[in-house]
Amino acid sequence: MLDKYTCLEKLAARRGDELVVTTMSVSVPWSRLSDGPGDFAAVDSAMGHAAAFAHGLALAQPRRRVIALSGDGSTLMGLGTLVNLAQRPAPNLTLVIVENGTYEVTGSQPVPGAGLIDYAAIARGAGIKSAHTIETEAQFEELLPLHFSGPGPVVLVWKIAQGSEGVPKFAASVRDRGRRMRQALTG
Repeated sequence: MLDKYTCLEKLAARRGDELVVTTMSVSVPWSRLSDGPGDFAAVDSAMGHAAAFAHGLALAQPRRRVIALSGDGSTLMGLGTLVNLAQRPAPNLTLVIVENGTYEVTGSQPVPGAGLIDYAAIARGAGIKSAHTIETEAQFEELLPLHFSGPGPVVLVWKIAQGSEGVPKFAASVRDRGRRMRQALTG
C-alpha cells in the first residue's frame, strides 16, 4: 500500500508547468506542496467533478499536460466521466484516482464497494486504453513518468492507506484559486 503524502511529494518534485486539479482529501496536502497559478483545488461542491473539469481543461489547453487528482469516492460519484474521457480523448490528460476506500474529508465513511471495485478495469471497460493500478513503491517509481508523458487519457489508481485529512481549510478562497488559474491560462 502506498503513502499518499510520499506519492504527492514525488509528483510535485517532478512537476513542471502541468495544470493540476485536486479535490477533497488530496487538496490540502497538494496545496502544501504546490500553490501556484496552475493549481486548482475544487473542494466546496466539486466532489465527483474534478476529472470532468480537468478533461475540459485538457481539451481547451492541448499544449499543456493536465493532471487530475481525485479520490475513489469522487470517482465513484462520476463514473460516467470515464466514458466521456474515452469518447473524446485528450492526449494530455492524466487522471489519478487516490483509492483509500473512504470518503476521508466527510468522516472516513466507507465508499460503497470499497475493496471490491477495480477502478482500472472500470476505466478500461469505459474504453480508456491506458489504465494502471499502483500498489507498491516500485510500481509507483516505474510508472511515475507516465503521469507526465503517457498518451492520454491515462488513468493511474494509487492504492493508499486510509487517512484522516479532515475537512479542507484553505488560506486562499476557492474563488481566488479559480481567478489565478484563469490568469495562468489566458496570460
